[in-house]
Amino acid sequence: MNSNNSAAASQSLLDRLLIIANEKGASDLHLSRHCHPTYRIGGELIADEALELMDEPRLEAILQSLLSPVRRESFDRQGSADLSYSCNSERFRINLYRERGGIAVAARRLDGTTHTLAALRLPPQLEELTRFHEGLVLITGATGSGKSTTLASLINEINRQRRCHILTIEEPVEYIHRNQLATVHQREVGADSISFAQAIKDALREDPDVILLGEMRDAETMSAALTAAETGHLVFSTLHTNDAVGVIDRLVGAFAGDEQDGVRKQLSMVLRAVVTQRLLRSEQGGRIPINEILMVNNAVASLIRHHKPEQIRSVMETGRNQGNQTLELALALRVKERLISKTLALSHTPRGEHLEDLLRVLQAESRERLGAAS
Repeated sequence: MNSNNSAAASQSLLDRLLIIANEKGASDLHLSRHCHPTYRIGGELIADEALELMDEPRLEAILQSLLSPVRRESFDRQGSADLSYSCNSERFRINLYRERGGIAVAARRLDGTTHTLAALRLPPQLEELTRFHEGLVLITGATGSGKSTTLASLINEINRQRRCHILTIEEPVEYIHRNQLATVHQREVGADSISFAQAIKDALREDPDVILLGEMRDAETMSAALTAAETGHLVFSTLHTNDAVGVIDRLVGAFAGDEQDGVRKQLSMVLRAVVTQRLLRSEQGGRIPINEILMVNNAVASLIRHHKPEQIRSVMETGRNQGNQTLELALALRVKERLISKTLALSHTPRGEHLEDLLRVLQAESRERLGAAS
């Protein structure tokens, strides 16, 4: 079989597996040596033993069909590559990576449809984030926690309500935003720019009002994002952390020791909010977002500047009326709404007693409202 036929055959195999993913309602497809294709369905990984085992020649052929010579050279050097891919009008984000010297593939189906905050059942106070005109907003959480979907809904809200220039920098572009009131340009790292850091530096010459930075992977990108936020732009970005308070030390810790005090001061001036997200299985089917929210006021900014992260949680616990929401409050609210079980909620926090206390407070508030209404 010549190379063209081989590439076509491998693309056909990948397409077939992605079509099966859609038929199964899977969010992700995983391929690796000596394993059956594995799908993530309803949050759980399930190997399809009716499909052939993957081997290195098949995986190598898939890789060859997806990467240009330049991107193949980058993959061989870095050990991974990200790209977008279309199959039957569906779009996928594909990550190719090396594991134990072999090739592995992770493909995620991109919905492509932007939803309102309410439709995603996100906390109503997140709408406040779309009203900022400068500063840094971070959406954090583990891989697969719905960060990109939440970001897309925030950008869509701004696009719908404000005459401004929105610039997104992603790898790959996950949601296509059409111009509404705003003018939107979307740059893909690898295709339109060599790196996140370079793209956000370039952005300062492209007259954006709002910048969506898909991920802050290194100190250079973080520094450029902080500068963009400091110079009057509204910057949205993501980090892989599961704790709204912990994100501060995570970001500052990416810099050299002699730079950290300066970065902490800069962050205290530009950070507007941190939203940490995880997805839990809902009692009503599907998955529901659980959001810890830190709204940065003068008190929080001072604690960031003076490196007192342990006191920030106290501000969150007492600042509910300002939009703050601890993980335990987020879980308690979902239990109250009967969207998740109390048992599930308790399994996702080390502070079970605090969660129990909040459930009692919410129940008391409900009784008071019912009494006032009657």
